[in-house]
Amino acid sequence: MNNFLRGLTATQQIGALFIAVFGILSIVTVWAFVRNLREHASDDPESEARMLEARRFWGLLKTSWMMATVFWVGWVLGDTVATVLFAIVGFFALREFITLSPTRRGDHRSLVLAFFVVLPLQFWIVGSKMFDLFTVFIPVYVFLALPVVSALANDPQRFLERNAKLQWGIMVCVYGMSHVPALLLLDFPGYRDKGAFLVFFLVFVVQTCMVVQHLLGRRFPHTPVAPQVSQSFQWASWLAGVAVGGLVGGLLTFITPFKPGQALGMALLACVAGSLGHLVMKALKRDRGITSWGMQGMSVTGAGGLLDRVDALCFAAPVFFHSVRWYFGL
Repeated sequence: MNNFLRGLTATQQIGALFIAVFGILSIVTVWAFVRNLREHASDDPESEARMLEARRFWGLLKTSWMMATVFWVGWVLGDTVATVLFAIVGFFALREFITLSPTRRGDHRSLVLAFFVVLPLQFWIVGSKMFDLFTVFIPVYVFLALPVVSALANDPQRFLERNAKLQWGIMVCVYGMSHVPALLLLDFPGYRDKGAFLVFFLVFVVQTCMVVQHLLGRRFPHTPVAPQVSQSFQWASWLAGVAVGGLVGGLLTFITPFKPGQALGMALLACVAGSLGHLVMKALKRDRGITSWGMQGMSVTGAGGLLDRVDALCFAAPVFFHSVRWYFGL
């Protein structure tokens, strides 16, 4: 495989990977569809539990299709369009987060600042490749400015909770998501114009980890680690998911600037960050009393469940991006 890809141009290499990924997704989707039809036809008393598991698996498949499609569209249309595309994803994810969180009149100025100033500026900085500013703009400058704007609104009731909620939403949905197009724009000696491979690597290993963790957790259930947060998060399935994601990353070393051991280490970091970030977002949903960010009748974004589909990526991307920059001294 390595020798085959080396004989192709960068465009042909990415095209070949897309064909392979969409082919695998198509096969798995057909298999899941046929299995779902059989479950519908069954009168088994445990069919309801199996149908619930099938719906969760469909959710993972939808996430995989969405990530692959967004990645493909962004790559085809170029770096600038890809950055704008991920900014739109961040916008709707943040809107979904804020919609399911209580706000007051005193938050309106901060919300306008977050959606129409902070978010566009963050992605503009990414597109300009000002990576040093990009990494501190939100955690330093924005996190100092937002409480000031809220204080000037003269509404101190639950001030800390309201600002923490908004800052957390910005950190996950804007700061985390902005690291995905940033990966597209990283340049390595001898690895120029191939940033799309890094995004593919990140998305593929994290999604592999999440799918394996889900399937093993349902197939071989163990005692949940935090049952009040997640009934499906178990150490055995989590370790297996991280291990499989890491091995897949090691096997994908030929599309990255990493050596096999480096690819394995980077994949493990991304899988740990993504899977634990997904658990954190589940805790936030439990706090809000919901099971999905896109619950029917509660989401007004038109992108129901979008945050459920990208939350792991929002946590994994910053860890992966900064690990890559640190390792290569970029």
